[in-house]
Amino acid sequence: MAMEPPYLRIAGDIRRRIASGELAPGARVPSTRRITQEWGVAMATATKALATLNQEGLVRAVPGVGTVVAESGRERPRTPHHGLTRDRIISAAIALADIEGIAALSMRRVATDFGVSTMALYRHVPSKGELVRLMSESVFNGEPLGPRLPGWRAQLEREAWWLWGLYQRHPWLARAMSALTRPMASPHAMRYTERVLSALKGLGLTPTQIIHVHLALLGYAQGVAAAVELESQAWQETGMTPEEWMASNEPRMETIQAAGTYPTLSTLFGQEEFDLELDTLFEFGLARMLDGVESLIEQSRG
Repeated sequence: MAMEPPYLRIAGDIRRRIASGELAPGARVPSTRRITQEWGVAMATATKALATLNQEGLVRAVPGVGTVVAESGRERPRTPHHGLTRDRIISAAIALADIEGIAALSMRRVATDFGVSTMALYRHVPSKGELVRLMSESVFNGEPLGPRLPGWRAQLEREAWWLWGLYQRHPWLARAMSALTRPMASPHAMRYTERVLSALKGLGLTPTQIIHVHLALLGYAQGVAAAVELESQAWQETGMTPEEWMASNEPRMETIQAAGTYPTLSTLFGQEEFDLELDTLFEFGLARMLDGVESLIEQSRG
């Protein structure tokens, strides 16, 4: 009789803990690092064990928390049909997409969470596309806190960081709003646009330049924010934090660097410890873009 692969044995042990109630819905399951210590296996084996449970729908990754026990369809609390409104549907859809990603969102899935038929949702929201538009409109309903800052650069920095915060809280938002050439008719998002454009007025820029600066900054923020969504998806699929993933890939990276094929890359990483933080990357790129806007303004005034 063939021996059961280690990752299936580990998945089976965790599955039994879930079935017995030892690990309740929402409880954290052992991390990949904990699995390597408790079962004495390699990081790759631990990753496959969590991925198996994820594919079975028994666990899910929650950014900032870790891998937790998922609520089954029977266990998930349902919202009674009574009082179903468009606002409640939008709030439920945002909560779902924030945790599981926009790919998990469907009219049927939201209806199931409410315990109603899909047709009941269509009475309030005509399509998934309209639901995503309403979700985007809802999260854009706000503006940076505090008084308006003097100077165009301070104002643009404030708006860019506000936008970046939205993308971090809602990883699906950047993709939902990514069509620069086919923008949504979104009054709340247009208020953000209005604030950016007004900061650039009276600086000597042409209307085309002002629009291009706005779209360049928006496109930059969306581009970096795409990494937030990809990281959330990777966490869902592997159950590994960024630190655990880096640790599991260290031997492979060291082997590649030891070959001497990439001397510049190896030298740079060898000179100082480098941690890829998206906030730091966003701050650096934003400053360079605003440097470019400043140069453009100087040229227009020269």
